[in-house]
Amino acid sequence: MRCDSFRDRAKTAVVFVPRYCGAVNWLMDESGCERCQAAIPPHGASYESMEEQKKLAKMKPEKYYNRMNTIGKTAVAAILAMGCATITWAQDASGPLTPPPATEHNVHRVTTRETMEPPPPLPPAEIIKAFAEKEEKFLLARVQYGYKKTVKVTEFGKDGQPSGEFQMTTQLVVDPDGKMYEKVVDKQPNSLHAIELTPLNTRTLGQLPSYPLIPQQLSKYELRYMGTEKVDEIDCYIFDAKPKLMERAHALFQGVVWVDKQYLEVVKTYGKWVTDLGDQHGEDLPFVNFETYRENVDGKYWFPNYARSDDTLHFKESGDVPVRLVIKWSDFKPIPASAVPAQATPDTAARPKP
Repeated sequence: MRCDSFRDRAKTAVVFVPRYCGAVNWLMDESGCERCQAAIPPHGASYESMEEQKKLAKMKPEKYYNRMNTIGKTAVAAILAMGCATITWAQDASGPLTPPPATEHNVHRVTTRETMEPPPPLPPAEIIKAFAEKEEKFLLARVQYGYKKTVKVTEFGKDGQPSGEFQMTTQLVVDPDGKMYEKVVDKQPNSLHAIELTPLNTRTLGQLPSYPLIPQQLSKYELRYMGTEKVDEIDCYIFDAKPKLMERAHALFQGVVWVDKQYLEVVKTYGKWVTDLGDQHGEDLPFVNFETYRENVDGKYWFPNYARSDDTLHFKESGDVPVRLVIKWSDFKPIPASAVPAQATPDTAARPKP
């Protein structure tokens, strides 16, 4: 059965294990439930290089004995020393960084399977074409719906407990002239210490592009089928997305998408936006990688309803400060036809400018 909403983020959470990457960070969400955050390799890295590291780490002893028959003991010792260094590096590179303190931020290493799954019943190219067409449909429909949006930024102290917080809720409204804007309907006192919020970066906190892989943009990406996984009650295909060539004028998506097997629709993404200058983020804000879930609206559209990014601020004197950004969208309602703006072209609406 296909659910109409992925989950009530404040009440439930289902644990699942990504199978495409050598490491997975398990983090606790706001409700205390575990949530999976897939690790995105740094720019320039590839899944082939990660798999090669695994092969080196698992080299059979017979191969070493064969080499001993052909080279001197001194050379063997040098090779073994280099092999040990490689194994150590591979293990460190695939693991999570040092976790922030306290239970809410615990990080656990999870072992993934060693072999890739067989190809899906449909050719990957057909799956990509199908979900890209639906991404464009969702993008164009999204501007016809109003919503309520809550943005929350939290800083954590050395004890793992919240040490500062900022929260603001806005509602998309239509003024008498038919113009739409986000009206602040609730704003909590700002108690952040490490992050300095300005009017500019406050506006950018909730601006998260959600539909990067539309037909007009596919030629700019290398998309690879990585396997299958169940996300909540939905069986999904996993695709890795990586720009073929970085651009300066426009940021491109780098990450992973989960596609509903039955309906061929993207239901979850995890990744970041990059240019040839590096990762993109808000001014004076650290948040780069976002895990985004979607909600089925009116039985035909998948709109983002929950996005989260975890990062760490580094200070020489006071040390590291873990920070978290959570964005929630709710109350999706069609906008009166007279107020719906002219539809933006998918080519410009699907990607941000740096």
